[in-house]
Amino acid sequence: MVYGYFVRRCGDRGTAEDLTSETFLAAMDAARKPSPPPMTVPWLIGVARHKLADHYRRRHDRFSVPVAELPEPDDPADNWDAAVDRIVAEAVLARLPEQHRTVLALRYMDDCSVPECAELIGRTVHATEALLVRARKAFRAQYPRDSQSEGGAP
Repeated sequence: MVYGYFVRRCGDRGTAEDLTSETFLAAMDAARKPSPPPMTVPWLIGVARHKLADHYRRRHDRFSVPVAELPEPDDPADNWDAAVDRIVAEAVLARLPEQHRTVLALRYMDDCSVPECAELIGRTVHATEALLVRARKAFRAQYPRDSQSEGGAP
């Protein structure tokens, strides 16, 4: 789950691997403390968020939009539209506020249920449902109109 979190947000598998390692090293350091925090998935995702923020602060080109690497398709002609849709969707996600990006990625990319999303982001289920409504609305508002008519937006 942590590696997937990074791949979807930084767009580079090597960086995602490095950040995943940093996250688990930080978790191990925290576990060795006299009064360690509860080692839960929401806590670990919180550590991952901080590591990602640190990574972007260290970058010189932090205003560029990251785009995830796409796997090589078996038949490039068959997957061209899907690849373009994914690139457009990731560019739209990159322009959304962090809360919207996070909840949409958890729900639709990581396949988390709404209660799981709520637990991971530290909100109630009702507040998470409301956040998802706002996030989907913001996504649709920024998604190109001609692609949206073909059902490309969540």
